Amino acid sequence: MDLPGLQAMLHAARPLMAAAFTLWGSPVTWLEIVAFVLSLAMVAANMRVYPVGWPLAIAASLLYALLFADSRLYGEATLQVFFIAVSVWGWWQWQRGRADDGRALEVHRLSRAGWRVLGLGVLAAWPLAGLLLARATDSDVPFLDALATVSSVAGQLLLGRKVLENWLVWLGVNVFSVGLFAYKALWLTALLYALFALLSVAGWRAWSKRLAGAAHAAPAG
Repeated sequence: MDLPGLQAMLHAARPLMAAAFTLWGSPVTWLEIVAFVLSLAMVAANMRVYPVGWPLAIAASLLYALLFADSRLYGEATLQVFFIAVSVWGWWQWQRGRADDGRALEVHRLSRAGWRVLGLGVLAAWPLAGLLLARATDSDVPFLDALATVSSVAGQLLLGRKVLENWLVWLGVNVFSVGLFAYKALWLTALLYALFALLSVAGWRAWSKRLAGAAHAAPAG
């Protein structure tokens, strides 16, 4: 599989693919280390609703696109390219976005109808993405890769719109991804996603408090 420009970027990034150390019998590259640090900084910013999390997401996604493509996780690699585009959109949403009532975008909850659309969208896209990866790539885990991919798309879109429940979606994605990356011997990334799972819980609590505080401060009537 030759994602647009990705093979050339992989070649240019080869110096960063050098092993920095070995973890549980597998090499950990400098590229994975830098992506790890940027990703933790990104989630910390997201928890505090700081817009700087979006440019950090762009940088981390670019590095992970290279790492995953090198590991034949093409769904995850393509997802990172998508994340770069969505991060630009999310950055704009957090700076200029508006809620349905025209007011500035703030943390809010997902409606029941929104949950139905989200669930049906993931269930419909998962097998299609899995079949695409199975037929068009040499992925050895096409449907597992696809499930993580489409669920992450859902989580990223919810995050961009400041929907509280993005943290619940990310919790599920992160727990699932720990096993996927461990299977691929990307141990530092598996550790990162384990931390992400814990941070998803912390993010849920932080945004819930923010939402409760906004509701308390709102004028009656």
